[in-house]
Amino acid sequence: MLKIIVILLFIGVLLSLGSGLVFLFRDQQEQGSRRTLYSLGIRILLAASLLIVLFYGFSSGQLRLDAPWHNRTSLMDRPAEPEIDGL
Repeated sequence: MLKIIVILLFIGVLLSLGSGLVFLFRDQQEQGSRRTLYSLGIRILLAASLLIVLFYGFSSGQLRLDAPWHNRTSLMDRPAEPEIDGL
């Protein structure tokens, strides 16, 4: 359920970004138009909500990192590999 909320908030941020770009180009001749500003406000609200949901998900354990490279040890922590002569 939480993953669906994260995806919807991310899509909302992208849609708000696109609508702000459209409003910016369409409203260049109009002096009193505030649609770009409202789009920015909505984008900030959605992005803040996304960060809060992500923080809650990771802190509660509902979201976790399952990337294959996440639990790998770094190159500095690995033991040295033996050198093969003759190659």
